[in-house]
Amino acid sequence: MAMEDPDRKTEVVLLACGSFNPITNMHLRLFELAKDYLHETGKYKVIKGIISPVGDAYKKKGLISADHRVTMAKLATNNSDWVEVDDWESSQSEWLETVKVLRHHHEKLSSPDPTVSLQNALPLTKPGRKRKQEPNRHDPIKKKNQSPDGKNVPQVKLLCGSDVLESFGIPNLWKLEDITEIIQNYGLGLTVTPSHSLAMPVDFSGTWNLVSNDNFEGYMTALGIDFATRKIAKMLKPQKVIKQDGDLFSIHTTSTFRDYMLQFKIGEEFEEDNKGLDNRKCKSLVTWDNDKLICVQAGEKKNRGWTHWLEGDDLHLELRCENQVCKQVFKKA
Repeated sequence: MAMEDPDRKTEVVLLACGSFNPITNMHLRLFELAKDYLHETGKYKVIKGIISPVGDAYKKKGLISADHRVTMAKLATNNSDWVEVDDWESSQSEWLETVKVLRHHHEKLSSPDPTVSLQNALPLTKPGRKRKQEPNRHDPIKKKNQSPDGKNVPQVKLLCGSDVLESFGIPNLWKLEDITEIIQNYGLGLTVTPSHSLAMPVDFSGTWNLVSNDNFEGYMTALGIDFATRKIAKMLKPQKVIKQDGDLFSIHTTSTFRDYMLQFKIGEEFEEDNKGLDNRKCKSLVTWDNDKLICVQAGEKKNRGWTHWLEGDDLHLELRCENQVCKQVFKKA
């Protein structure tokens, strides 16, 4: 039997467009499923996955700011060696049809200059969410398999669930020429999207007592907390009472000097008042990353947030602010 020649396989870049409001574990799972399927055919080699969040001009009700969604997506893909987040679409002042985002990434792969400005990727019509037919529509661009210097160009495939495929049949939602161009020139990396909600990964409910607290003073210093308060806070042994009901959480933290209640819903941005700590207000967003809860706190301080996860009977909490990381461990009472 002749050995399979890996050089004959078509290189593929999987592109996922959408609101990612917020990104979930299922979004990342779609990449893995599509990659596995394409590799199993023996015809393709997936070399990269790209997550492209839509910009603020999409005007979807309840849409979190693009900066926040991009930040959450980058955190979710931080440990991936092949899926990355691209903020080109989210940084545009106008909403772009999906086909224009595909053109942008195809031309970017084709061009020897990665900073090239792409005419095909710029909006051709006024911004809007309805993809209505136009009298002077443009013809789909011809498929290109080689860059100007003669090198083979990876094929960009639109990664989507079956719900997106079904939406192709909704009147005035997609332009016919866009669907034609997507299918003929790029192709679909199609996976089945479950119609039911995924179960929450873990249950954090319980009463938890602090047993270790590494670099808490460094974290407080980054927050700008004064010397006397830091010395007192280091000696405290706070207790957390966590109540979890599906995607609704309440975390009640108590100590001798602080009584703080945090309530939130997964995936919904909220205003947080850090009363009793640094007394700053920030916009916070908590999402799942596999079995971890990740919070991004957008405000005066850069790189602020926290991560909660369970290991056996231990509750771990990582607190971040600027270049400081505090690691705490709690035991169940």
